[in-house]
Amino acid sequence: MSNTYHINTQCLQEGYSPKNGEPRVVPIVQSTTYKYDSSVEVGKLFDLEEEGFFYTRLANPTMDAVEQKIAVLEGGVGALLTSSGMSAIMVAVLNICNAGDHIVSSAAIYGGTMNLFTVTLKRFGIDVTLVQPDCSEEELRAAIKSNTKVVYAESIANPSLCIVDLCMYAKVAHEAGIPFMVDNTFATPVNCRPIEFGADIVVHSTSKYMDGHAVALGGVIVDGGTFDWNSEKFPGLCTPDESYHGIIYTESFGKQAYIRKARLQLMRDMGVTPSANNAFLLNLGLETLPLRVERHCENAQKVAEFLEANEHVTWVNYPGLESCAFHEMAQKYMPNGTCGVISFGLEGGREAATKFMDSLKLASIVVHVADARTSVLHPASTTHRQLTDEQLVECGVGPDLIRMSIGIEYIGDILADIQQAFDVIYK
Repeated sequence: MSNTYHINTQCLQEGYSPKNGEPRVVPIVQSTTYKYDSSVEVGKLFDLEEEGFFYTRLANPTMDAVEQKIAVLEGGVGALLTSSGMSAIMVAVLNICNAGDHIVSSAAIYGGTMNLFTVTLKRFGIDVTLVQPDCSEEELRAAIKSNTKVVYAESIANPSLCIVDLCMYAKVAHEAGIPFMVDNTFATPVNCRPIEFGADIVVHSTSKYMDGHAVALGGVIVDGGTFDWNSEKFPGLCTPDESYHGIIYTESFGKQAYIRKARLQLMRDMGVTPSANNAFLLNLGLETLPLRVERHCENAQKVAEFLEANEHVTWVNYPGLESCAFHEMAQKYMPNGTCGVISFGLEGGREAATKFMDSLKLASIVVHVADARTSVLHPASTTHRQLTDEQLVECGVGPDLIRMSIGIEYIGDILADIQQAFDVIYK
C-alpha cells in the first residue's frame, strides 16, 4: 500500500493487504504463541536476525497490522500498541528517562497524565517542571535543565482545550538536544499530524476517537523517526543493551531505534500489551475515523455557537469559535477542525453544572470522552479530583467547568436536549 493516498483512504487500506484467498478484513489472531519447525528459526527471532512473531506480549499479527496503519496515519516510521493510553505515555517516557532525569511538560494536560508526572514518576526519581501552555520561548527554554530528556504537550489539552504552539515547543526542545513528545488523542491524525510540525514522538489514548465506540481500551506510541538518538543524553539507545545481547538500537535499527527499544525492552519487561480482540475493534474504528471526526467537529461547532448565544452560559471554550483564546493556534495547526469536545460554565457555578448534567436525557454522564455518543462530565469532581486547587488552575480546570463531548447524533436532538436541561435549571 502507498502512503501517498489521502488519509481517508489510508484509514481503510493501510496496514493489511490480503493475499489471494486470505481474509479481506484483518483477522483476529487469538494466540499467545506461534509454532516453528526448528529451534534454529526461533533462535534467529530472539537474536533479531529475522522478523516474525514468537510471543504476543511483544508482537501479534492483528496488532502488527493496526500498528502499521497508525504509523502511516501519523507519518511515523513505526508504532507500538499498548493496553491503555496511560500505559502508552508511561512506556514512551520511560523509554528515554531514568532515575535522576527530568521532564518539561505543558501544565495543560489530562489529569491522569498530571498525576503520572507529578506523583508516580517522582517515585521513580524522575522530576517534572510544568510550564504554562502559552509560555514564551524564553520561559520554555528556562525550564529545561541539563538532565531534561523530553518536552511534553498535548495538541489539544484535555479538558481545557488549550492548543500549544507545536513548532515553538519543537524548536526549543531540539535546540536543547531533546525530543518533543505530543499526545494527539483529541485532534487525531485526521485534524493534526504533530510530526509535520516538529514532534518526534506521538502518543494516543486509542480508547477515544480512534476506537470511537467506547468498546476497547488501548494506547499507541508512534515514532516519528526524526530524532538523532546518538547522544550521551540517551545511552539506552546508543550504547549496548546488555539485557538484549548487547544490541545497540541506533546501529541495528536506524530511524526505528526508539520504537524498537520500546518494544524489545519496555514491552518485554512491563507487558502492557493489548488483546488481539481490542486491536481488531480499534481497526474497525479507524476505518470510519475521518467520517466521524468530521461530524464530531461539525456538531461541536454548532453546539458551541448555541451555548455562546445563551444568556445563562457564562463562558464557552471551543477552538472553533473566534472568541476562543486558542482560535488562532487552531487555525495554524488544525484548519480543518479540532475535536468534538467543548468546555463551558453556567450561572450558578458547580451547583448549576451538577443540575444541568442530571437534567440531560440524550447525553450521558460517563467517565469517558470522544466516542460516537454525546456525553458530559464535571472534571473537577471526577477525572481531575486528585489534583490540588493550584494544579486545577494550572490545568485550566475551574470548579464550574463542564466538559461536553459532542457525538455524531442528529444536531437538532443534541441542541434540544441541552435546551430542555436549561429550561429545568432556569425556569
